[in-house]
Amino acid sequence: MDGTLLDSNEDISEENRRWIAEATRAGIHVCLATGRGIQNALPYYQSLGLTTPMVLVNGSEIRQDADRVWRRITLQTDEVRRMREIALESGSWYWAYSASSGVFNRDNWEKAPSQEQWLKFGFFEENDEVREHIRGKLAELGEFEVTNSHPCNLEINPRGVSKAAALREVCARLGLEMGAVAAVGDSLNDVEMIKSAGFGVAMGNAQPAVKSAARWVTATNDEDGVALMIRKILEERL
Repeated sequence: MDGTLLDSNEDISEENRRWIAEATRAGIHVCLATGRGIQNALPYYQSLGLTTPMVLVNGSEIRQDADRVWRRITLQTDEVRRMREIALESGSWYWAYSASSGVFNRDNWEKAPSQEQWLKFGFFEENDEVREHIRGKLAELGEFEVTNSHPCNLEINPRGVSKAAALREVCARLGLEMGAVAAVGDSLNDVEMIKSAGFGVAMGNAQPAVKSAARWVTATNDEDGVALMIRKILEERL
C-alpha cells in the first residue's frame, strides 16, 4: 500500500481506483498485501469495495475478508520485550502491531495490554551504523524475518513469515498458481513476493533491490503506477 497503491498523501488516486475496478470486473482477484495491520488497511479496502482476501502485517495475518481471519502467526512476548529494550538502548523510534488493539509506539507503549499478541515489531533509525548495530542485536536474539518498508526502518516478523508465503497460501485456498499472480511493490518486504509471482513488478519509486528483482518497472506511486500495471495486464489479455 504505502509507496505503491497510496500516493505521497496516503490517498488512492482516481486513476488507481478506476483500474482496480476494471480488474475486478475482469474477474481478477485484487489482494492488498501490506505491512499495515487491519486497523490501518481496512478503510482503504472498504473504500475500494473489495471483498477479496488480505495479506496483512507482512504476512503475519491473512484474512478471508474484513471480518474473518484465516491464519495468524505471532512473535513471542519476551522477543518483543527484548526488541523494545534494543530500541531504548539505541534511542531509535519503535512500533509494533498487535492482533487486537492496533499499533503501539514509543509514545503510547504503556497503554499496550500486558497479554497482547504481537504480529510485527519495527525500528526507525536514520543512522546507518546504529541501524546495522540493531540488526546485529536481532541476529543474537533469534531467527526472524527482517525486511523494511522504508530505507531507514527494520521490520521484524516471525521466521518464515512473508508476503510471499502468505500470498502462496491465499493462492492455494483460491485454487490458483503463483504463475498466474501479478505482484507489485516498492520495498524489501515486497522482494520475495515479486520474485515468486508470475509477473513481478517494481514501482518507479522502489528501492534498487526491488527493481532488480522485478520483471518490469512501472511508474511511481505519484504517477498512478498501479493503474499503469493493471492496464498493461488487461491489454495483454485481450
